[in-house]
Amino acid sequence: MVAEATEFLESLHAERQLPGLAVRLAEVREEIALTGSYRHTREELVYGARVAWRQSARCVGRVRWAGLRVRDRRHVMTAAGIAGELSAHLAAGDNGGRIQSVITVFAPDRPGVGPRARIWNDQLVRYCGHLRDDGGVVGDPAQVGMVRAARRLGWRPPPVPGRFDLLPWVIETAHESPSVWQVPRELVREVALSHPDHPWFADLMLRWHALPVISNMRLRIGGVDYSCAPFNGHYLGDEIGTRNMGDRERYDQLPVVAAGLGLDTSREDTLWREHAALVLNQAVLHSFREAGVRVSDPHTESELFMKFCAQEERAGRPVHGDWSWLNGSVGWAALHAVHHRYYDTRVPNPNLWQTDRAYDPDGVVEMTLRERHDVARAQED
Repeated sequence: MVAEATEFLESLHAERQLPGLAVRLAEVREEIALTGSYRHTREELVYGARVAWRQSARCVGRVRWAGLRVRDRRHVMTAAGIAGELSAHLAAGDNGGRIQSVITVFAPDRPGVGPRARIWNDQLVRYCGHLRDDGGVVGDPAQVGMVRAARRLGWRPPPVPGRFDLLPWVIETAHESPSVWQVPRELVREVALSHPDHPWFADLMLRWHALPVISNMRLRIGGVDYSCAPFNGHYLGDEIGTRNMGDRERYDQLPVVAAGLGLDTSREDTLWREHAALVLNQAVLHSFREAGVRVSDPHTESELFMKFCAQEERAGRPVHGDWSWLNGSVGWAALHAVHHRYYDTRVPNPNLWQTDRAYDPDGVVEMTLRERHDVARAQED
């Protein structure tokens, strides 16, 4: 940890031209020697969170990294308190439809033990996946396991399951067993999808939520992990149109849209899937903009990403990137980022990392945080 902390603090002081590096390094080394970790100052936390976004290899929207709003909630340690702050995050990120990038950082992980708090949901707003008796799914198939997990904890789905029922939050802490919390519907902005050239599209009754708040990634700053640190940007249109709506393992709407368009789906060489995906993406961009909700198209975002690359190169910083994630699924051959290559394969610090899912496909958790911390305390005794 000392090496990572030193590298981080040297970077912060150099980039911000801050005095007192030697004194701060001495403080941190002493604190690590005594406790196994150290506490970031407010300035260190804000800088670290923003740089983690700047260095996140899979994100195409990094040009906005310096504008990330950091909500320091490290003092909030209870499930009820966390649920309240998640609600506040939804309101702050939504910003009246003018989506702003926000991260809420809760208490850091306990060294050698793990998270002090964990959100089981992969995003704060998701739709339920209700498994039918015949094996089919009403809603989002990606969330069937999460629905099972919530039901094991006592949650009950609506009497008549729908395709867009809000999934509840499951929150646990080192001192509390997992508990279920209803998402405040009044804080969830949704957009009904329609198409400017196809009136029948609105009859499909599709919709999607406005705010993508990722809640299953670990923020790591200078050797300190924050496993509970939900954050959001705004949607890229094809995240909804191609992935959420189009993927066969999700809402699988390509055949439905193709039927509405009268396309020949008997052969793949008609490229009916590509045609239907394009119409879905047009519908998303049109609907979000009509509703006054911030959304990006892949071409504009690709141009902005190249500006980000140029800014980083001028600052003498390498651009880390995962090519397969930085190029949208619609019109990718014409995107500027397609022609950019990323030769530095390191994963720098600070950064954001995927965390392990808290439950298995049947909704069963192997060990809760409370049990994990109890074992650690028993070993210490």
